[in-house]
Amino acid sequence: MSSVLIVLSGARFWTQKDGSQRPTGFWAEEFITPHRILTEAGVQVTIATPGGRVPVADAVSLTDESEKTYLAGLRDVLGSPLRLEDVDPADYDAVLVPGGHGPMQDLAVDPDIARILEAMLPDESKAVAALCHGLAAFLPAGNEDGSWLFRGRRMTSFTDAEEDQVGLAANAPWLLESRLRAAGAVFDGGPAFGSYVVVDGNLITGQNPQSAAAAGEALLKAITA
Repeated sequence: MSSVLIVLSGARFWTQKDGSQRPTGFWAEEFITPHRILTEAGVQVTIATPGGRVPVADAVSLTDESEKTYLAGLRDVLGSPLRLEDVDPADYDAVLVPGGHGPMQDLAVDPDIARILEAMLPDESKAVAALCHGLAAFLPAGNEDGSWLFRGRRMTSFTDAEEDQVGLAANAPWLLESRLRAAGAVFDGGPAFGSYVVVDGNLITGQNPQSAAAAGEALLKAITA
């Protein structure tokens, strides 16, 4: 049986440029859709957060009752996530990081997500996947020579244009697309708010919530090939 680690943000707030705290969390669709695809295919899924903190869905992302019902059915699992610090990357065939602005707050500076990615990305038998703002988790990962682990890799994420269109760019402390490009990513953005997935070897990235299904299917294909 294949095994996938889903890493969720444990953040409740995203610190803005002006110092205010914007409520956040993980984006429901970006977790629910891949989780459903994987578990219905018989994949063993483990959820982890920094410090084992209970994750919360961004309230803005809970757009219909079916999402609330799905999360309620996982209350016990989400209520006792594995501590990211205790994760052994060797136990998993893949890692997936859903977005929401939460990862911009905690995973973007987390040494344990860096440790996990540094173990899994170079291993072509494993897959690394992230959606939307989940790519913020890539930022702290490096090579032994100090270079960025993902330098030169093709990827996509929530774009600066999309951040501007939802009205959050002006007060954001930094923008993800810009930060990824500056770090050395070969960034490939698709149309705003359309499904867009980039597969670069064992690296799978989705641009936005609308990409959750296609990214989940690409991840399932990668681990069952």
